[in-house]
Amino acid sequence: MPSTADTQLSDKHQVARKTTLVSVALNSVLVVLQLVIGVFAHSQALVADGIHSLADLISDFVVLLANRHSGAKPDADHNYGHSRYETVASLFLGALLIAVGIGMLWRAGLRITNLGDIPPVHMSALIVAILVLVSKEGLFRYMLREAQRVRSQMLIANAWHARSDAASSLVVALGIVGSLAGVRLLDPIAAAIVGFMVARMGWVFGWDALQDLSDRALDEAATADLRALLLATPGVLDVHDMRTRKAGDLALVDAHVLVDPLISVSEGHYIAESARSRVIADPRVLDALIHVDPEDDMQVRVVAALPPRKALIGPLRDAFAAHDVHVEAVTLQYLSGGLAVQVALAAGDDVARLAGVDLEAIKRSVGASRLDVMHVVSTEGGVPVSPDPKPTRAPL
Repeated sequence: MPSTADTQLSDKHQVARKTTLVSVALNSVLVVLQLVIGVFAHSQALVADGIHSLADLISDFVVLLANRHSGAKPDADHNYGHSRYETVASLFLGALLIAVGIGMLWRAGLRITNLGDIPPVHMSALIVAILVLVSKEGLFRYMLREAQRVRSQMLIANAWHARSDAASSLVVALGIVGSLAGVRLLDPIAAAIVGFMVARMGWVFGWDALQDLSDRALDEAATADLRALLLATPGVLDVHDMRTRKAGDLALVDAHVLVDPLISVSEGHYIAESARSRVIADPRVLDALIHVDPEDDMQVRVVAALPPRKALIGPLRDAFAAHDVHVEAVTLQYLSGGLAVQVALAAGDDVARLAGVDLEAIKRSVGASRLDVMHVVSTEGGVPVSPDPKPTRAPL
């Protein structure tokens, strides 16, 4: 069964393709109208808006390309998938808009310094400007609704790009109205305002994408939500050292969960997997790595200095064998308070001979802070195989 993240990515790619194709079709028509009528009607503002629409066309193709590659599955070169292709596309879009905006400002400045060369604007420019304004506003509302439905930041950015087009078309229309009223300066001023709006929008998109590429974390509210999911997992006592980083529109999560130090490795793994399942079910999460801690390793001393199992098992078995006691199994607990050792005996006669064993001496010999000796009781078909006397413990 596909995960929540996989389903969301699939929906995003379908919506991205559909909305972008609609944008391509509309912008293709508008570019021709704006450039042809802008030149014919002597409206620099309309021509500038046409160049803006041409930049939209280029950005639409970039979005389609990014959408195609970001949906690829993880591979040897991209172990976490290709979601950041979307972020790279947003960065490229931002740079493109900045370049287009600066070019439009430069052209408008040259026109303003040569007001005597500005011919009168034809009424057809106003008609096209109004048509473009209505079309771009409608496109914005459609794209934003679809982008919010699938929670795609790249598509939301593209939608607001369409809104900036509508705003620039409004400025163009007002400039053309002023020029038709006899104030020819308003047409190049409108073109300059459009250039500034385009450059500013490019900066916003580009800076936001750059932050995500620099491993920006989720906001505090989202992080708190994910922390609450981890804490609600049965067996998780606390959560610390939690980190998130953006990967496209989703996030990668790392967290340490605190569990009872005396449970088995398999139970600790089960708790970690349960916690991970809760987190990746959140639509904001791409993947999660959960580390199990028996104690809060941000506050207790490091236990790496304690001897490893390989150095302990031999001397421990030899110490009991000296009293003719066979050790069935040994469990080690590496805790901040020291090494806790639990020895399991299987045979009843071993338990009887345990009375002559100096457990305190054995505990000191292996450097343990605690030593428990237990009699193992297993079942076959639900029937106990051996009795289960009380555990014997060396003094702490």
